[in-house]
Amino acid sequence: MEDYTKSIGSLLDRTVEYGKASYELVKLKTLDKGSDVVSSFIPHIVVLGIIASFMLFLSLGLAFWLGEILGKMYLGFFAVAAFYGVVAIVLHFFMHKWFKKLVGNYIIKLVLK
Repeated sequence: MEDYTKSIGSLLDRTVEYGKASYELVKLKTLDKGSDVVSSFIPHIVVLGIIASFMLFLSLGLAFWLGEILGKMYLGFFAVAAFYGVVAIVLHFFMHKWFKKLVGNYIIKLVLK
């Protein structure tokens, strides 16, 4: 009977150790995947910031240039704003689902890597 009790106690100790080890493994795998996803977004964010700066200065230059051509500076800014408004509407209605699917697939690919 005593051997039976010892073996059950040993089995319970091993089960508890296995549970703790499994929990730690899940935590480490989650940390690994999370850090992989975040670290892959950082270069994209930097490039996006550079592109945004480029587009800002390009838009300002275009607005000033159009303002000189149209005779009033604010008309150049209105023209550039109208262009971006039309582009935003087209992208929203025609490319929203495609863009959402593209980003979702990219994140899933990173997580399952």
